[in-house]
Amino acid sequence: MGNDLLAQRDERADAAQNRAKLLDAAARLVALHGAAAVTMDEVARAAGVGKGTVFRRFGSRTGLMRALVDHDERILQQGFLFGPPPLGPGGPPLTRLLAYGRARLEHTLAHRDILAEAIAPDVIQRFTMPVMMTSTIHVRMLLTELGVARPEVTALAIEAPLQADAARFLTEAEGLTGDEIVQQWEQMVISLLGADD
Repeated sequence: MGNDLLAQRDERADAAQNRAKLLDAAARLVALHGAAAVTMDEVARAAGVGKGTVFRRFGSRTGLMRALVDHDERILQQGFLFGPPPLGPGGPPLTRLLAYGRARLEHTLAHRDILAEAIAPDVIQRFTMPVMMTSTIHVRMLLTELGVARPEVTALAIEAPLQADAARFLTEAEGLTGDEIVQQWEQMVISLLGADD
């Protein structure tokens, strides 16, 4: 019985170590070649494990890319769920919504290459991913506090420019800076809600 527990603990420790090794290898490869160029084979080779280990750990290339941004995403979520105002609870809802937009866009721009690879190809799956749902629920809650009775469509309109594909288009095709995107986004939100911050 004791040996079984030790074996399970060692197995979990090995799995955690492999996960960390794989994520480190993937992050290095992304930094060197860009997210679009990184393959599961290369990640396995760089981490010194078999390709099957990568698939068992992350399920797919999309799963690997999602895992790469997971840590920073959790920090962002902690900020808007439990952190201090203006991002966290306690401030006026519009101030919180604008702080969320700035923080979300900063996160998106920092991880845009990886996020572009992590987006689910299926539209329904994309909008129901846990990361997306947490953000959507947060935005809908703030909109409800601001008096929007049915926030579903408004939340999507507000979130759309903050997503990886939109941010990539706005920076690469339109030539906007992050500050310019935030400024235009804030003007849109205030106008859409008929509010003044």
